[in-house]
Amino acid sequence: MTLRIAMWSGPRNISTTMMRSFGARADCAVSDEPFYGAFLKETGADHPMAAEVIAAMDCDWASVAETLRGPAPGSKTVWYQKHMPHHMEGPISIRDFPGHAHAFLIREPERVIASYGVKRGEARFEDLGYARLLEYFEWALSEGLDPPVIDTTSFLADPATKLGLLCNRLGIARDPAMLAWQPGIHPEDGVWASHWYDQVARSTGFGPPPGPLPELGGTAAELARQCRFYYEAMLPYAL
Repeated sequence: MTLRIAMWSGPRNISTTMMRSFGARADCAVSDEPFYGAFLKETGADHPMAAEVIAAMDCDWASVAETLRGPAPGSKTVWYQKHMPHHMEGPISIRDFPGHAHAFLIREPERVIASYGVKRGEARFEDLGYARLLEYFEWALSEGLDPPVIDTTSFLADPATKLGLLCNRLGIARDPAMLAWQPGIHPEDGVWASHWYDQVARSTGFGPPPGPLPELGGTAAELARQCRFYYEAMLPYAL
């Protein structure tokens, strides 16, 4: 029997690093943003490498969902699926995966916006996924689930302890292999890795905790204030 983990996260939120961590487990398969191609085809969003992503992926919402509910790659007993809630613009949502174990990554919006700006330029509220992340979390609570929430800054202060807590909540064994991995682009990475994953590709483990919050001005500061409500609503649930 396979435990399917749906990890929901906005962009620039150690989601790929966490995918590396789970991918280091011998019992775990990983999938990198499987709905990204469907999102780009549905919305026509002007993302880096959009044409390449659409060409490389299954872009049918129902087909992707059926795959994610099916047999795990390599018959693994754990299947870590990295998802972005703001990608879910088609007919599929978290509600279509009641058999998954859901978990949520959150990060201070100031850090997210500053990091996003380096890679793509000025962010919009819709690009960051905070509202739908909270919506999905509240749905999970309403279904009687107890989804773990991981706050990036707190997590990076003590990854070994936090990973242990996360594994306990998910019902899988702690595995010290999750603390280290090989550098480089991995076979499971999306085709967009060459644009977005340069820092992760250099990594062999979790980085140090971040420093003070970046100072933002103008529209970026206003966007951070808008996103703060959603972040702070989930923060009390963090491991």
